[in-house]
Amino acid sequence: MFQTQVQHPIDKNQMQPTQELQRMIVGSWITQAIYVAAQLGIADLLKDGSKSYAELATITGVDVRSLYRLLRALASVGIFAEGSLGYFELTPLAQCLQSDRPDSLRAYAIKSGQAWEWQPWGHLLESVKTGKPVFKNIFGMEIFDYLATDASAAKIYNQAISSFSDKQDALIAAGYDFSSIHNLVEVAGGRGTLIASILKANSTMQGILFDLPHVVADAKPLIADFGLQDRCQLIGGNFFESVPPGGDTYLLRYIIHDWDDERAIAILKNCYQAMQPDGKLLLVEMVIPPGNEPFYGKLLDLQMLLNYGGRERTEAEYQALLETAGFSITKIHPVAPPVSVIEAIRL
Repeated sequence: MFQTQVQHPIDKNQMQPTQELQRMIVGSWITQAIYVAAQLGIADLLKDGSKSYAELATITGVDVRSLYRLLRALASVGIFAEGSLGYFELTPLAQCLQSDRPDSLRAYAIKSGQAWEWQPWGHLLESVKTGKPVFKNIFGMEIFDYLATDASAAKIYNQAISSFSDKQDALIAAGYDFSSIHNLVEVAGGRGTLIASILKANSTMQGILFDLPHVVADAKPLIADFGLQDRCQLIGGNFFESVPPGGDTYLLRYIIHDWDDERAIAILKNCYQAMQPDGKLLLVEMVIPPGNEPFYGKLLDLQMLLNYGGRERTEAEYQALLETAGFSITKIHPVAPPVSVIEAIRL
């Protein structure tokens, strides 16, 4: 077994400002390098031990020397480690690129390398000047319409979203007290993993999973696998038109941040109209904190600007948005940082 000599990333506290800024400037290079390694499945190939770059190139069908250059670059930032004789092995960061780990980010890395994901970032200045998304200008349609017409892109997108949202299901189900809810309606609940987790943890609760017709059709097998077909009704529709009536609680995860204030308010007003008079609204979102501390939502907010026309919001901005739709915030529960459950009731 060779002796690995891991080159750890430089501690930014020991770097000169120009060095630290330079590493930030070339961040897009690192993103693309991670994407290529994820696409090739390098981390999966190293799961059982180190391999030479030549062997990895043969397995993946790529140019030998170019693969070495890719892996050497990634090893310099702590992703993979190069030992003697051109052998590479996993590091803790690289392990997260394996497909079968519960904390896998491989799908998210692959999504980050798609043209429809990174190309709008080349137009950030335009969005900053206009305050409008640029996705439609580049691809001829809004992002959700694009995904609806490109099955391959939609699969990559859904796998990436699931790679982190599915991990949060149990944390949300356990981190918020759902015990007083009798009839839960999840609006735009996708595959249904969250409502399924909540229903499994609350045996007397009934649920409705609401999303576009083709989405809820795809969710049917998962609901059946959870044994919830008698407690979870699947309803297809469009939340800009209406949502199923009669629930005492309406849950929306990562929905409101997709939209500008006008369209977000339209969705919230439909929930207001549909719910029982004493009903509750639960939004699972990132609430941007004040100050200069790092927070993922502050960067994601730029992604929402570019691709969606939506935004991440502060507590005050959510309060203003919800009041316009007829709600008032009662509590904000951090359940799976950086994600919180925003609880609101009808005014």
